[in-house]
Amino acid sequence: MSGEPFAVILAGGSGTRLWPLSRQSRPKQMLRLLGERTMFQLTVDRLLPMFRPEQILVVTGQEHAEELIHQAPEIPQENFLVEPVGRNTAPAIGLAALHLRRRAPHALMAVLPADHYIRDEARFRAVLRAAFQVAERGFLVTLGIRPTYPATGFGYIERGEPLGRFGGFMAYRVLAFREKPDLATAERFVADGRHSWNSGMFIWRADRILEEIERNMPELAAGLKALEAALGTPEEAAALRRIWPEMPNTSIDYGVMEKAQEVAVIPAEFGWNDIGSWAALLDILAADDQSNVVLGTEHLGLDTSGSLIFGNGRLVATVGIQDLIIVDTEDVLLVCHRERAQDVRLLVETLKREGRQEYL
Repeated sequence: MSGEPFAVILAGGSGTRLWPLSRQSRPKQMLRLLGERTMFQLTVDRLLPMFRPEQILVVTGQEHAEELIHQAPEIPQENFLVEPVGRNTAPAIGLAALHLRRRAPHALMAVLPADHYIRDEARFRAVLRAAFQVAERGFLVTLGIRPTYPATGFGYIERGEPLGRFGGFMAYRVLAFREKPDLATAERFVADGRHSWNSGMFIWRADRILEEIERNMPELAAGLKALEAALGTPEEAAALRRIWPEMPNTSIDYGVMEKAQEVAVIPAEFGWNDIGSWAALLDILAADDQSNVVLGTEHLGLDTSGSLIFGNGRLVATVGIQDLIIVDTEDVLLVCHRERAQDVRLLVETLKREGRQEYL
C-alpha cells in the first residue's frame, strides 16, 4: 500500500434515537450500551489492531470533545477535530481530508461512525484492508451490508459491474444509491440480490474526496480552501469559528456520493448493526430464557417475554407483558412496543416543538 492509511471517526450526533437515555449532551456514542466500554471506545478498540493511535482522527462537536478526549487518552489530543457547530457529514469529512492531505499527500482515509456495533471485528478489518486497495485505484469506496430482511429504515446501494477481487472480497461499481424505500420496494431490493444496505462507512484517498467536493459542492470547497490557508497557524481556531457556521449542512451521501465519479461498493457481512433504535439491542444482546434483555437494573418479571428493560438501578417489575421497550431514567420513563421503537424520535420532535428543553 503506497498511501498511508488513516481512520476518521465521526462522533457528532444529537442524541435522539435512544432517548431518553441519549440526550443532546450525551449522544449514543457516549453511552455504555454493550458493557463497560462506550460505543465510541468500542469503535476505537476495533481500530487499534490496524491503526496506530496517531493514525486515528476524531471529528466531534465542542460539547462532546472534552469527554471523548477523556474516553480515548491514547489518541493524540491534536487528532480531535472540533466543530464549532454541527454541519453534517460532508463538511466534517472535508475538514478531516484537509488535515490528512496536509500530513500525508497520498493519505488514505476510512470514514467510520462512532456508534455502530460490529460483531466480527477481525473480518471488518479485513474488509477495510480490501477497501484501501480499491481506494488506491482512485475509487470512492462504500461498504455495503448484505440485507437480511427488507429494512425500510436504511438506504440501499445497487451494484453494477464487478471490479475484481481484493483481499478475498469482491468489489463492484455502484450503479445507484437508493433512498429509504417503502416495504414493497425493500422486498424487491432484497429479492434481486443486487442491493446492499448503505452502512455509512466510506474509504477513499483524501485528495479524491476533496476533488469530488470541489466538483459537486463548490460552496463547501470554497470554505475548505479558506480554512486550509489557516491550518497550522495561530489563526486556525479563529478561522474555524468564523467560517464553519457558514458551511452547508449537507450529508456526504447527498452532497457527493450520489453524484460522484468512480464509486465502488464492497458488499460484506461482519455482524453490523447501527443500533438505530432500542429494539436493536434485542437483536444483538444475549437474552434470558424468556427472550428478555435486562440492562442496568434488577428485573422481576411474571409472564414477561420479548422485552427490553433498561433501568437506572431501581427494581423494575412487570406482569403479563410481551414485546415492550421499558427505559427508566432519572427524569423520564419510556414505555413503547418494540415494533414502534423507531417512533421514539417523534416524541423527541414533540418535545422540541413544545420547547421542553429540560428533557432534551
